[in-house]
Amino acid sequence: MTLRKGPGTGQRLLAGVLGAVTVTLLNESARRFLPYAPRIEVIGERGLAKVIRAMGADPPQGKALYWSTLAADLFSNALYYSLIGLGDPEHVGRRGVSLGMTAGFGAAVLPPRLGLGHQPGERWPVTQVLTATWYLAGGLTTAFVLREMQRRSARQDHAQSQQGLDAIQESVDPGTLQ
Repeated sequence: MTLRKGPGTGQRLLAGVLGAVTVTLLNESARRFLPYAPRIEVIGERGLAKVIRAMGADPPQGKALYWSTLAADLFSNALYYSLIGLGDPEHVGRRGVSLGMTAGFGAAVLPPRLGLGHQPGERWPVTQVLTATWYLAGGLTTAFVLREMQRRSARQDHAQSQQGLDAIQESVDPGTLQ
């Protein structure tokens, strides 16, 4: 039985960052072109302001709130997506789909239940489906990056093993094997 080597913490975090950036780029791009696009940033601003008020402080306003929310979203989504790299490397794709869909479902249906209201310009069910799709894309991106890291690592391991075998073969005197 051989143990499969999974990605390290740094690799998982890097892949998670790329998944988080995917969600953010989809959201930021689509909201400029589609009137009923997900407005994840608005829900995030409401949530961040609510948490800061609950701590007894005044939340930032305007662009400061937007940028604070963007940073918090990237950070938390990167940590969340990095979980895809935990466990058996063979199932990274499944975890990408399941964690992406879980985040998407939560982002699509939980905000009103958490007192964050509905997304501006929301058009049911299109906005919810797009929201879930953005998060699924983040999970798939993370899984793809992790899978590519695995493949590169496996190729490097194979190349190093082959070099070791070649070195052993060269060091053995052919005359001693007879």
